[in-house]
Amino acid sequence: MRQLISPEALRVFRQSVQGSVGFVPTMGALHAGHRSLIERSRRQDDVVIVSIFVNPRQFGPQEDLSRYPQTLDADLALCEAAGVDAVFCPTAEALYPRPSDRSTGVQPPAELIQSLCGRQRPGHFQGVATVVLKLLQLVQPQRAYFGEKDAQQLRVIQRLVEDFNLPIAIVPCPTVREPDGLALSSRNRYLTFEERSQASSLYRALRAAAECFQAGSRDSQELVAAATAVLATTPAVQLEYCDCVDADSLQPLTQIPDRALLAIAARVGTARLIDNLTLQGRRPIIAIDGPAGAGKSTVTKRLAQQLGLLYLDTGAMYRAVTWLVQQQGIDPQDPIVLAELLAQADLQLRSQPAADGSEQLQVLIQGNDVTAAIRTPSVTAQVSAIAALPLVRQFLVEQQRQLGQRGGLVAEGRDIGTHVFPDAELKIFLTATNAERARRRALDLEAQGLTVDLAQLEAEIRDRDRQDSERAIAPLCKAEDAVEVLTDGLSIEAVADQIIRLYRDRGLGDSSPQATPGQTPSPLSLG
Repeated sequence: MRQLISPEALRVFRQSVQGSVGFVPTMGALHAGHRSLIERSRRQDDVVIVSIFVNPRQFGPQEDLSRYPQTLDADLALCEAAGVDAVFCPTAEALYPRPSDRSTGVQPPAELIQSLCGRQRPGHFQGVATVVLKLLQLVQPQRAYFGEKDAQQLRVIQRLVEDFNLPIAIVPCPTVREPDGLALSSRNRYLTFEERSQASSLYRALRAAAECFQAGSRDSQELVAAATAVLATTPAVQLEYCDCVDADSLQPLTQIPDRALLAIAARVGTARLIDNLTLQGRRPIIAIDGPAGAGKSTVTKRLAQQLGLLYLDTGAMYRAVTWLVQQQGIDPQDPIVLAELLAQADLQLRSQPAADGSEQLQVLIQGNDVTAAIRTPSVTAQVSAIAALPLVRQFLVEQQRQLGQRGGLVAEGRDIGTHVFPDAELKIFLTATNAERARRRALDLEAQGLTVDLAQLEAEIRDRDRQDSERAIAPLCKAEDAVEVLTDGLSIEAVADQIIRLYRDRGLGDSSPQATPGQTPSPLSLG
């Protein structure tokens, strides 16, 4: 692991590395929450860079800059143990060679910083946005990882990347908590033993409001009242705010639709602590990952039918783009032409009633119904090559995530739970032994009149697993919170029943009425 001090050294290091780069910006005093960000990057990226910098421009005059915990030696040890490749530890003079009144800064949109912490910390998010832009420009990562505990900061950074057209994916990561629910924070070090016990009431307050929401309340005042009632029992907690805001715009809400951010800030002793929960009223998402031959597609279709969910056929989406490339006669290896094509692509999925009362998927692109055309041999022959193109993958993953905002779907693939829908309510890793997968493949081939060699099939499966697991973009791996289901010796019905039991045991089946067979949902525009 390299420790880099100057921006010049960082640039030299960055130029020397190959493969994808993940970046985790921190202010040091690292804990298990930071480590979870590093580990997420370690799983997805070839090179991991961490920055440790206490940014003076995001602290107000009366805030804790002078006593913010700094534990560089312990931080470096944690980074090395977690497999970090380089740690950037600049001085303030190196990052800010000119005084603030003589240097360029970033002004986030007012709508994102006038609520929540922005009211109590004027200038804070300007300082955050400025330093993050500087760091992103220096590191030039493919992905940067931020914790969801700092929800307002996360949204400001997402907008920063959008507005400046930075080619960087901002990866939100779940809040890591103590067993009693207290969100991990470097400022927890300020708490005395008694204050530490009192601080856990912040999470209990959020949970009380979330339970009120799940019980059907959509009035923000009722939810805030449920939270503040919990805090009233802990006098050491001095509430600054408890607000319900739109999860994207951060604007205050009176009535909550399907999704909102419930955020809280309070002082406990000398520590200012923040926390939040996302209130989600949409129907759940089931994400099914696993290697080839595990039965993912068949199981996913059956689950969609039995649970009244949309089957998100990601393969059909890649096929539709392949069809469009062929129709336009463009060279898919020309990234400029391909980018122009994707920028104008209008892809839609529609669920249509079939004659037997089930639902079938209709695929349209540029207004053309290509449901049958995308299954032709010409598309099949080229779809793997098209799907491997980073531009195509980036485009379709974004479309899938937009569709996921509505919930109520089940999707399968090799990185649906880890990359496309990391916040899915139920994640399944469907697998089978190599021998069983080879046996299934042999049956398929024999049904086509082909002669098969089981040993060769098993070797091919091992090789494909290795390639899928080691690929640079979104490799195949089991999500930490996924339930593994081994399908050896199980029928499709038995596998589906097992997943449905998990779905209902988690209380997901009652989130809204199931779709009525034969009912035609509105078109799902993905363009």
